[in-house]
Amino acid sequence: MDSSGKPSTAQIVVLATSSALTAIFYSIYRNRAKAVASLQEAKKVSIDQDLKNILSETPGRCVPYAVIEGVVRSVKDTLSSQFVENCKGVVERLTLKEEKMVWNRTTHLWNSTEKVIHQRTNTVPFALGSHDEDISTTVRVIRPLDAAELDLETTYENFHPSAQSLSTVIGHFISGERPKGIHETEEMLRVGDSVTAVGELVLDNNLIKLQPPKAGLCYFLTRTDFESLLRKQVNGVRLWRILTVVFGLAACSTLLFVLWRRYVHSRQSRKERSMLEEFKEQQRRRMRELNLEESSVSPSSCTVCLSRQRSCVFLECGHVCACAECYESLTEPKKCPICRAPIERVVPLYTS
Repeated sequence: MDSSGKPSTAQIVVLATSSALTAIFYSIYRNRAKAVASLQEAKKVSIDQDLKNILSETPGRCVPYAVIEGVVRSVKDTLSSQFVENCKGVVERLTLKEEKMVWNRTTHLWNSTEKVIHQRTNTVPFALGSHDEDISTTVRVIRPLDAAELDLETTYENFHPSAQSLSTVIGHFISGERPKGIHETEEMLRVGDSVTAVGELVLDNNLIKLQPPKAGLCYFLTRTDFESLLRKQVNGVRLWRILTVVFGLAACSTLLFVLWRRYVHSRQSRKERSMLEEFKEQQRRRMRELNLEESSVSPSSCTVCLSRQRSCVFLECGHVCACAECYESLTEPKKCPICRAPIERVVPLYTS
């Protein structure tokens, strides 16, 4: 805070940044908390022979938010792994990542970075069936790539290092980028995997479908069980709540500090004005005692004796208001006649 009592630029930046981050984190926390609350209230549905009858008797022939645990089964075709034999799936994701070292001019260190240079996802229609193979009822999964927790199993992984030569090494050091190689991965949702799905369950023309829910609810498709999914979402909410509280406290602390400094500066200003008025009143009384007119007193006269010239500077307040003789006559501890600040040292004033 400067001498005028206004907040400094750093304080304004800290207050604005912490307030904005608090608002962002709180918004994310609210959305995540609503998703967890909806997930806890979701209806658990078993895949059995009576599922069609249950849905046909349900209003709208749908369950707006349902939890289903089943086994992945192909509808027609399957996807074969490009690297592993006899590996069949219904979702395949191929990813190529470029890994390289980048020179940081600030820290003067090489930092490892990676960038996705190519990614392709293939999918075929599939359904979820019961763990009991004798039950023929299945649930067709619609738009699986829209799921928020679509975790796939890594079926293949390989790293292709970059070829190095003297000329390329020199060029890399000059450019500040040193390629390490290409990381290639294949991920699949395999036939027979146990999957937990959360979404809208609908009976449409004698076909049971699980599709993305409406009303802003989250669509989940994960290979973990429902309890693990719920625990992960709760932990995510807890993290965003902690971030909201931390940055909210930072914003409140900064605001309170600015207001407190403003109050202290205002109180000090009022005190200085009061002392200045008191000093002027004493000076006027002194002039009346000496039968002096205000116009007859030089502006550079000592404010104590009103006869000699001001000849010293009081530090640390910086006031030039007295002569050396009047300074010597001040009682201990010596204080400035104008602002009552302690006089730590005196500097002689020379005028030409």
